[in-house]
Amino acid sequence: MKISIFGSGYVGLVTGACLAEVGNDILCVDIDKNKIDLLNSGGIPIFEPGLDKLVKHNIEQGRLRFTSDIQEGVEHGLFQFIAVGTPPDEDGSADLSHVLAVAKSIGEYMESYRIIVNKSTVPVGTADKVKEAVSVELNSRGKQIEFDVVSNPEFLKEGAAIDDFMKPDRVVIGTDNPRTTELLRELYSPFNRNRDRIVSMDVRSAELTKYAANAILATKISFMNELANMAEKLGADIEQVRLGIGADPRIGYKFIYPGCGYGGSCFPKDVQALERTANEIGYNAELLRAVENVNNKQKERLFDKVSTHFQHDLSGKTFAIWGLAFKPNTDDMRAAPSRTLMEALWKNGAKTNAYDPEAMDEARRIYGKTNSLKLCKSPYEALENSDALIIVTEWSVFRSPDMERIKKNLKQPVIFDGRNLFEPKQISSEGFIYYGIGRGNN
Repeated sequence: MKISIFGSGYVGLVTGACLAEVGNDILCVDIDKNKIDLLNSGGIPIFEPGLDKLVKHNIEQGRLRFTSDIQEGVEHGLFQFIAVGTPPDEDGSADLSHVLAVAKSIGEYMESYRIIVNKSTVPVGTADKVKEAVSVELNSRGKQIEFDVVSNPEFLKEGAAIDDFMKPDRVVIGTDNPRTTELLRELYSPFNRNRDRIVSMDVRSAELTKYAANAILATKISFMNELANMAEKLGADIEQVRLGIGADPRIGYKFIYPGCGYGGSCFPKDVQALERTANEIGYNAELLRAVENVNNKQKERLFDKVSTHFQHDLSGKTFAIWGLAFKPNTDDMRAAPSRTLMEALWKNGAKTNAYDPEAMDEARRIYGKTNSLKLCKSPYEALENSDALIIVTEWSVFRSPDMERIKKNLKQPVIFDGRNLFEPKQISSEGFIYYGIGRGNN
């Protein structure tokens, strides 16, 4: 099938590469000419395990191309995927300007039937706005051309996006036209072989499904962090509590790991957007608001622990930061807990030596050159001349470090573990002062 994908960011690029891998003819469109030039030269603007090889292979096979020519994109594909960003607006609602700009362009250039697929995460009712934007353009041209608008939300985890796309838990298709549903079934048939993963529903339900999924996962994280903070005051160990409740199949073990808060491009933005949607319809979404508030406070927990340990005097001190990305296997630092922590440390006169396996370039892009932040070549270099170690991201490389080397390099044997990678008793027996999240009286 011929497919056009508008937006060559995280969602658009993964979608394009995976659809090309099963034989489709993909044209990715992006107005950022520098990004298109990078992609055409074999570069990748993001880090996602395996994506570079997948993109390169399909470019070589002639199934994946990139352009900044919008008209070419509209003319190319029966399926017109919209996979552009929907960043939070000032009031927390999703900014649909990029989505509607693509819709306007489709209406401006289309000459025959098109299926417009909303892949971007958008509020309920966006399909109606897309339909209206296309219709306005067609009417201005005096054209009557049939088209359908479909909601097909993505459920990709950063760090495992290719596997999620190629072996999906479900493929949600929201459409009011049975014919369109069947065409999308055909499109997704290569990913639907051993059992039916298609979940077909109306458009508005599909739009809400995406927000609901992310909000539930964010709620589980904030709930566990709330329990972790209680456990510290009660002298309980949240890790033992986690094992005790996770054994219940109604709860399970996923997304019940306490830590220093969630970040990334999805959970913070989508919880805010869903809360804003509730406000717009006159509903008081108290739980959503609490989820966001708990998370914002949780991002401050590591700084509070550091400040308390050093008697609220951080001036002139330096801290080793292990982990900058909001989670492992990505370079994404959007809304990352590391940013909240480092900016609070800098504000209080401290400096940071940071290391992350993938997010160093992203940190340079965000912060530029600053005396407050030194980006180190290894986790052990970050320890040199540092007053304590702070672990923010649970990269595998941090799980079994050389503890003697850590103790030797640090000025003081103090570890603040924002992801509970270590066992308190073991670390304490090796001569460290250890602070976890919810690990009893620490």
